[in-house]
Amino acid sequence: MRSKSSAIVPSAITGGLALGAIGVLAFSMSLPATRVAVHDLDPWFVAFGRAVGAAALALAYLRFTRAPRPTAAQVRRLTIVAIGVVVGFPLFTSLALTTQTSAHGAVVITVLPAMTAVFAVLRAGERPPAAFWLAGGAGLLAVLAFVVVSGAARGDLTLADLFLLAAVVLCGLGYAEGGALSRELGGARTICWALVLSLPATLPITVAAAVAQPPHAGAGSWAAFGYLTAVSMFLGFFAWYAGLARGGVAQVGQIQLAQPVLTLLWSALLLGETVTPAALAVALVVLACVVLTQRTRAAADASAVNEVAESGQASRPTPIGR
Repeated sequence: MRSKSSAIVPSAITGGLALGAIGVLAFSMSLPATRVAVHDLDPWFVAFGRAVGAAALALAYLRFTRAPRPTAAQVRRLTIVAIGVVVGFPLFTSLALTTQTSAHGAVVITVLPAMTAVFAVLRAGERPPAAFWLAGGAGLLAVLAFVVVSGAARGDLTLADLFLLAAVVLCGLGYAEGGALSRELGGARTICWALVLSLPATLPITVAAAVAQPPHAGAGSWAAFGYLTAVSMFLGFFAWYAGLARGGVAQVGQIQLAQPVLTLLWSALLLGETVTPAALAVALVVLACVVLTQRTRAAADASAVNEVAESGQASRPTPIGR
């Protein structure tokens, strides 16, 4: 029993880690793509229009898979997901990036893994061990040191920073609630239903934004908008929520420590924003911290399973006469 339990936990962690990494890779281009899109398009149109486009894809997916309707309790939880990742994060990042660079946005997004872990405790009922928080904190400090050295963290607190902070809080809530709910619905159906349930709010706002400022943009802005719609708002969540459900919200959420570094690299490659060569060294440090968070959590889970197994064996009555 002991060997079986110890083998199952790392397997689930590894699967969740791999899926979470795919999600982070997809999300890492969200800020640069948003920066490109809002250069020509109204930020309200970008924020809500991509949700409407993703909702159309979600409706097609739900119809094709014949997904059952969520229960009333699940609808209430899906509303929290929608507020966090369908409305809150896209809106506040779009507003912030009209005046700030995506590299600067990566500075504030650094606190997202910690926020996700906090909401994992509050909303998903997870209890990571102390070693997990130490490893995650080390990764956070490494990324913060990197963005400071790279020159991305400059200037005083602005309204754009407040928008980004609001985006982080709402996104952490949406990640934690969605990851927990994905254990019941699956990652794909969780984001799909959240998008569909958001349509009564996102569709009218998109239409109003388009009427107030008719969308005229170049190919680059529309390509960025398409990426935000199909990948950041839709496909990326398939892997991300599935990873959170399998590996744990707090634990897999720490993979986001790599997201600011990736975002800064994308910003340099796609937008010409300056990033120092220290990115590689810090990326390796962050990777080590991510691996450590996985190992500490996996060890704690395996220990808990083994304790249950041993207590069960200890409580089993000994047959008479043997």
